[in-house]
Amino acid sequence: MYLLGYDIGSSSIKAALVDAQTGEQLAVAQSPATEMEMLAVQSGWAEQHPETWWSNACLATQKLLQLTQIDPSRIKGIGIAYQMHGLVLVDENQEVLRPSIIWCDSRAVAIGDKAAEEIGREKCLQHLLNAPGNFTASKLKWVKDNEPDLYERIHKIMLPGDYIAMRLTGEIRTTASGLSEGILWDFQENTPAALVMDYYGFDENLLPELVDTFSLQGAVTTAAAKATGLSSGIPVNYRAGDQPNNALSLNVLAAGEVAATGGTSGVVYGVVDRPLYDPASRVNGFAHVNHTREAPRIGILLCINGAGIQYSWVKQHMAEQGLGYPEMEKLAAAIPPGADGLRILPFGNGAERMLENKAPGARINNLQFNRHHRAHFYRAALEGVAFSFVYGTGILQEMGLDLQVMRVGNDNLFQSGIFASTISNLLGSRIEVLETTGAIGAAKAAGVAVGIYSSIREAMTGNKLVTAYEPSKTKDSYQEAYQQWYSDLKMIL
Repeated sequence: MYLLGYDIGSSSIKAALVDAQTGEQLAVAQSPATEMEMLAVQSGWAEQHPETWWSNACLATQKLLQLTQIDPSRIKGIGIAYQMHGLVLVDENQEVLRPSIIWCDSRAVAIGDKAAEEIGREKCLQHLLNAPGNFTASKLKWVKDNEPDLYERIHKIMLPGDYIAMRLTGEIRTTASGLSEGILWDFQENTPAALVMDYYGFDENLLPELVDTFSLQGAVTTAAAKATGLSSGIPVNYRAGDQPNNALSLNVLAAGEVAATGGTSGVVYGVVDRPLYDPASRVNGFAHVNHTREAPRIGILLCINGAGIQYSWVKQHMAEQGLGYPEMEKLAAAIPPGADGLRILPFGNGAERMLENKAPGARINNLQFNRHHRAHFYRAALEGVAFSFVYGTGILQEMGLDLQVMRVGNDNLFQSGIFASTISNLLGSRIEVLETTGAIGAAKAAGVAVGIYSSIREAMTGNKLVTAYEPSKTKDSYQEAYQQWYSDLKMIL
């Protein structure tokens, strides 16, 4: 028996096949080979075509089946992880009405700010754990205000993972965890958030049918089977946003456990067992994958938009042609901590929630033409993102989260020793790098829903420890470099 997992990112689509009995990864396939395009019609906007996600999901599935040569009828469950906070709109024929407004789009900041003031900021925090902010609900309000004719044609709104599930099964459904990431879930009432829906003037029928995170959510249709190479009838029985799913993949399920990732955006995600919020909404609380009203599990999420996308930009536009990330790492390692004074603020990918929705843009500071060269940029780019993690993690520590151990996957910026050791030294935390991915976690989660595993914890136990980073005894150079970077940040806040 096998389990299939998808990770629907904004850069690429990954599909992973797992042996249900052993939990071992058989293969992972990705599409496209290069990053998917983001549409930026105006400054601060970010959109993608949902059909692009689907076509690449089909290609990744076909590659996976070709790699493994397994009989697709032996796949017993499908799990889906997906980029959070996006807005997908479909009509009654399940046709997409416009490109998806994705997670790093900043156009709805003012809409969310106004909503928080008029609903009442404290009321929002108590019921939603967040201000409406620049999340899915506020993005829908932007469509309502700016594209009224299109708005009238909306049959259902969805998150990106709901859309992929719809393409696989023909069913339009979502979860409480998903609604919470759109700021459409009321934690006090344990229902969709009427206070947001009513304030924005949304009809409750726009929301999909609710299903449990781990449940039978539909089955692969004949049309989807033809497009992907799968067998019809395979159940889809798990979906979750990429960051709750990443935490699940790393076995971060209980209060006090912390996960992190450094993909296009950077995230630190800590689990607490009570409703908890930041009064300034610099970090956000969402229903974790195992959250229930009786046993709350809230994921407190710090998100840094300008993370891997910044380092990718440096590679594309500043590195010598053909130079890969491993070679950039080697060159950067020859430069001392602090990059000889070169400092980069990586905030060039839209409004940053941890900066109270400011969008200062990326900044290169203290560049000296007779001193700095490409390797300095590689180091400063990694350190700029690492320093951003440290700055944001301070907010989590203020809220009482313990960060003695941070678990991370082996498929993102944490593959960089410079990046990981910088964070470890500045936070005084052990960082454990585990051999897993979001797609593998989603596949195993599907196994929980069909009863192959007795619990989520059982399914996620056994990840191989690839390496661990411990704080060194000599941290002065890291502290000095961080303080200089922090001084730069304070000047623009």
